[in-house]
Amino acid sequence: MDTDVLAARLRALVGDAAVITDRQRLRTYECDGLAQYRVVPAVVVLAATTADVAAVVRECAAQRVPFVARGSGTGLSGGALPHADGVLVVMSTMRRILEVDRDNQRAVVEPGVINLQLSRATLPDGYYYAPDPSSQQVCSIGGNVAENSGGAHCLKYGFTSNHVTGLELVTPTGEVEQIGGKAPDAPGYDLLGALVGSEGTLGVVTSVTVRLTRSPADVRTLLAAFPGTDQAGAAVSAIIGAGVIPAAIEMMDALAIEAAEAAVQCGYPEGAGAVLIVEIDGPASDVQKVFEEVEGHCHEHGAFEIRIAADDAERALFWKGRKSAFAAVGRISPDYIVQDGVIPRTALPEVLSSIARLSAESGVRVANVFHAGDGNLHPLVLFDDSVEGESERAEEVSGAILDLCIQHGGSITGEHGVGSDKARYMPRMFTDDDLDTMQLVRCAFDPASISNPGKVFPTPRLCGERPGRHQGAHPLADAGVAEVF
Repeated sequence: MDTDVLAARLRALVGDAAVITDRQRLRTYECDGLAQYRVVPAVVVLAATTADVAAVVRECAAQRVPFVARGSGTGLSGGALPHADGVLVVMSTMRRILEVDRDNQRAVVEPGVINLQLSRATLPDGYYYAPDPSSQQVCSIGGNVAENSGGAHCLKYGFTSNHVTGLELVTPTGEVEQIGGKAPDAPGYDLLGALVGSEGTLGVVTSVTVRLTRSPADVRTLLAAFPGTDQAGAAVSAIIGAGVIPAAIEMMDALAIEAAEAAVQCGYPEGAGAVLIVEIDGPASDVQKVFEEVEGHCHEHGAFEIRIAADDAERALFWKGRKSAFAAVGRISPDYIVQDGVIPRTALPEVLSSIARLSAESGVRVANVFHAGDGNLHPLVLFDDSVEGESERAEEVSGAILDLCIQHGGSITGEHGVGSDKARYMPRMFTDDDLDTMQLVRCAFDPASISNPGKVFPTPRLCGERPGRHQGAHPLADAGVAEVF
């Protein structure tokens, strides 16, 4: 459909100010946090209400125009990458906390609400929102729902899917549906389970009902420095093996520490080949006992320095280095790829050794930051795009790391999603039958294949086509809506 005609129809629906067609303004939205992939959308709509979203989606469905929903744009898998001939529906202005129900420990929020904003609003009454991605100061809850985001404290408290009890959904045909609600579990099929983590391929979420978690009575945090990642990994295995479930166990290697120090001067121990940040929370008497046990495991496995946060300010400084790690790498490398693989905890030493070997053989530096307690790795593959061949080598190392995760019984993503970046790796994890079954679910929601097309699945194919061999096409191979899932 002609872009000018489409834009005119959308302006009639949502107002002139909400529709963007100027090329320079459109470029603001050409990528998410994964800047390697860039596509300028045909039209951007700044949605203000559920009615706006529904009207835009109905028009897209009527004209068979693809659409993509976008929150804060902090995603790291290209999940919000626009379609060149489509509409980008931006949800970031929908930032109202609609209800806080303290008696039932629930909140209802619009999708543009910033993750940390909800906790700040509820902490005075003794509650907070537990999922805490490193980008929680800027990422939106709608985006967290799309990717089933995790965070440092998800070891104990679970991922986004464990905290969502209801959604308002605009389907790919423009209908508004309520899925779930405040109740802890609804009868029938688990549609919430399908929608959380579906990366915008099943519709657009316009409100979210979430669980609120009671603030713990006591929190204690330590920073332990080790000669290397082997010793730190052994300490993690010992802690978990002893039956201790900390609120968080995070690990950073020497290169990640170097980047964090350059960026935020977090003051981690000098000479550390790896650091662990371990946080324990709960009743004061339990926290003290468990904390002493954790200290013992760290000492036993080679920690040469342990610092215990004396107050909230020092705890925040411990976390500042970890939370800033992704952005901090920009201080030591002009370009980098953030990966997001998962492995069993017991495989940590072997996988980290293999990553070090890959790095040495390829000449590509890799900084490791990860949720050590649940084996969610975030290798940062460093390169300089201005040097010929470096980006290709970095991509090869990045893919080899995902292969390592699969070989050790893990996954290609833990919380960042598949998006555009990792769609071609899906056949390495799943059989053709697996992928075709997933496709049936997608087509049940989106038979016209217009909701965030070209994401998650490896081979472009329309709903209704006969299943065929998945060849793992490049994620940006789709040129138009007729070529994508």
